[in-house]
Amino acid sequence: MSYGDLGENTLGVIFGKRKGQPGAPTRAMRQARALGASLGTGYLGVGAGVIAGIIVLYGLTLLVWNWELYPDTLPVSLAWLLLLAMLGGVAVSIATRGENMPDWLFLLVLVAIFGVIALDFVAIWPLGNTAAMGTASLCASTGLLVSITLRRAREVLAATLVVAVVLTWGVLASSPITPATVPTLLTFISLAVLPTLFGVVIVRRFRRLVQKELDRVLVQSTVSAPRFAVGMLASEELARLDLAAEELLDSVATGRLSLPLEASMASRAASLATELRLHLIEGRRETWLYHAITESEVLGRSVTLSDRSSLAGLLDRRQRDGLLSAVWLLVSDRGTKPVTVQVTIGPAGTNAPQRTDGRVSVPISLTTTGIPRNRVDPATWEAIGKVGHYTDSTQDSSLRVEIGCLVENPADQ
Repeated sequence: MSYGDLGENTLGVIFGKRKGQPGAPTRAMRQARALGASLGTGYLGVGAGVIAGIIVLYGLTLLVWNWELYPDTLPVSLAWLLLLAMLGGVAVSIATRGENMPDWLFLLVLVAIFGVIALDFVAIWPLGNTAAMGTASLCASTGLLVSITLRRAREVLAATLVVAVVLTWGVLASSPITPATVPTLLTFISLAVLPTLFGVVIVRRFRRLVQKELDRVLVQSTVSAPRFAVGMLASEELARLDLAAEELLDSVATGRLSLPLEASMASRAASLATELRLHLIEGRRETWLYHAITESEVLGRSVTLSDRSSLAGLLDRRQRDGLLSAVWLLVSDRGTKPVTVQVTIGPAGTNAPQRTDGRVSVPISLTTTGIPRNRVDPATWEAIGKVGHYTDSTQDSSLRVEIGCLVENPADQ
């Protein structure tokens, strides 16, 4: 990045995004998305491939069993050759290009799927029982099944629904609808569509779980931060700004830029200086807990912090870990109702009795909405106990916890 490329703020977020706003993609997130399947979803893709192979083997067994009943075996043979070629092409692409599927390849897969269905319908339509005789059309959606970790879930889901509509139309238009044939019809549609639908749900839940755990790991890194520090994302941005400043100074020193600077270059230098000053200011007034909440995808949506005196920075590492774990458990262990947590720290009580061990008491209040006491996990109480002595109460079916946290007197440090 050169000193002229200053399109991001001090947190590495594009201008127009609020600092810590959930959904602001970092560089690591953009790189991960560009790589296609990642974070372990490749193993789910192997499992989907195994299931697809079992479905194809079942379809081939039906084909061999009913081979003599086909009036013309050429269309069904072409359908199976196209299906196997499609699956083989996807496998070769994954082996050579990595775990991704570009748009053109996904489009070819969709064309091949509907081509397989059309050829199979041509072969079995004269028999008048598509649900009982369909083989290649039954296995056509395996092309979508092996794509669930390589494409967006909504794309695979939309394509699967279209396949379901086409198969349902073909079954209803060519097969007799009687109490005896309804189970066969439902079985045909279910085997053709449900594996892909279940795969989409599993992959979505897995990705959501991994993203939440990664967010938890990143937030946990703030526990060991100094009392006042820049945020997790600001460190990378600070390094880029430092490089930009070095390039600017080097250009002046080597004569590539003459003094006085041109108006446009002077404006860029002023912007660079402003960004650096913002970092210095942020490092003097924002605590580790502020960054943990505002830069977290999970906590940023549901947790608000009130710490006007920046007392959170006085907590030791064990107390920080307990407070952060308690807030995380309260937010993540939620049902369908929205949950909010208000964290209020201080002000330090002036009427508190004097202590002889050089410590002071900092009051911490956790006020929640949408969290009844009987739904709080025992691990939450254990985490709160690490912070200090606490009392809890219930108001309007929500939980309120008052914590007396003992910290080292900053005047003695």
